[in-house]
Amino acid sequence: MNAVETTKLCKDFKEKIAVDQLTLSIHDGELFSLLGVNGAGKTTTIKMLSGLLLPSSGEAKIFGMDIRSQMQQIKPLLGISPQETAVAPTLTVRENLELMAGIYGRDGGVEEMLTEFGLKEVEKAKAKTLSGGWQRRLSIAMALISQPKLLFLDEPTLGLDVLARRELWRVIKGLKGKVTIVLTTHYMEEAEALSDRVGILAKGRLRHCGTPQELMLLVGESRFEDAFIKLAGGEEDV
Repeated sequence: MNAVETTKLCKDFKEKIAVDQLTLSIHDGELFSLLGVNGAGKTTTIKMLSGLLLPSSGEAKIFGMDIRSQMQQIKPLLGISPQETAVAPTLTVRENLELMAGIYGRDGGVEEMLTEFGLKEVEKAKAKTLSGGWQRRLSIAMALISQPKLLFLDEPTLGLDVLARRELWRVIKGLKGKVTIVLTTHYMEEAEALSDRVGILAKGRLRHCGTPQELMLLVGESRFEDAFIKLAGGEEDV
């Protein structure tokens, strides 16, 4: 069973079509990157799949369950680390994790996340005192404390310096195979390094889908960033 299946999924906002006839399959256990320029429809797609927006038309299923009629059953399977770091600034690292563990009824989850994400050394620090890289790491740990089967990472390394970004890559790579991950990013090097497959959106439509290597071969480019520029530029679907 695929983790995500969409069929002609659409979302309209008055005069604008944000997502247009999206048909997509994401395999259970893979890391799938959803790429596109600003306004391509990435965040709108994630909001529909996570129950934050209702589709205008079309269908989507998460682990075989319909997002319109079965979202209450789907939600416990989802974890979301949004673009805006979702931590409580006045709580410590441990308290943030304890809060989420309490919400999801996970008594043993805190110690596990502190260890797995290397947060022990900062567990008593208030979240607002942490660097951007530590806050992002905490945000992902909080999203995972419910033991989701599907994790949405929306621009997880946005604004981080090179070292913090690479460290977070290491953390994300460690999750591969344990949970299905849908990643959005504007860093092409990141998408190439982390993704099993990539989907490229342009003007709300899925233009191309494949491994980074397949997409580079498709347009005869040796750099993934150059391939993305060509593929996201409105060429006909391949």
